[in-house]
Amino acid sequence: MQNHPGPPAYPIASVDNALRLLLLLRDHEVVGVTQVSEELGIAPSSAHRLLAMLAYRDFAEQDRATRAYRLGPVLTGWAHHLTDPDVKRIHPVLAALSGRAQETANLVVLDGSYGRFLDSVESERPVRVGSRVGVRMPAHWTAAGKALLAELSSEELRARYPDEALATMTSRTIATRSELEEHLAGVRERGFAVNIGESQPEIAAIGAVVRDRDGRSRAAVAISTPASRLDADRIAELAPVVIAAARAADERL
Repeated sequence: MQNHPGPPAYPIASVDNALRLLLLLRDHEVVGVTQVSEELGIAPSSAHRLLAMLAYRDFAEQDRATRAYRLGPVLTGWAHHLTDPDVKRIHPVLAALSGRAQETANLVVLDGSYGRFLDSVESERPVRVGSRVGVRMPAHWTAAGKALLAELSSEELRARYPDEALATMTSRTIATRSELEEHLAGVRERGFAVNIGESQPEIAAIGAVVRDRDGRSRAAVAISTPASRLDADRIAELAPVVIAAARAADERL
């Protein structure tokens, strides 16, 4: 077994403190500024700055009522994120979905309160929605993101959306957390989510969640289309196709 290496020749104290703080957050349900100060042997002001920076980058999050900190969505979400092999295994499902729907198909994961597009198969139709691979946008703007948000408990949703007012992109974007909670109840009941002009006025989408063998939500598949092509009849036609693709993706995790 390889011996644990000694400290580096030129240690960086601030980095070391940040890493030790992450370990502290891992080992405790919540931590406060005083506890961090005592455990790390640093001034309370330094502990506060470290916690604030981790919260800014979503590595930690603060309870607004107690002011204590816990692990943030970046770290709690890592266990459920897809690996590159997962994405490759699901890619044929996206290709089949795109071919069946004749629209662009996407694979999306939840990243804090954002949806991150991991893979895409573009439609072959002349007028289509392009690939969004690498794009990250607020989850409540997108069908795939809303399908994933619907899997969260009320507490988990409020941790990601601590404020009542939500960022909007168009006049159709969900603008409040209360409205989002009501909307997600409908998503859970239907088994799929729809976005009509909420991220961009001319784009619409249908999304459904992908689960692993333990039943945990891991991602969502969605089709994106020009909004002019997604009326109520088309939603009724394509929603079962998207749900079937999500179930096919389940089998590849």
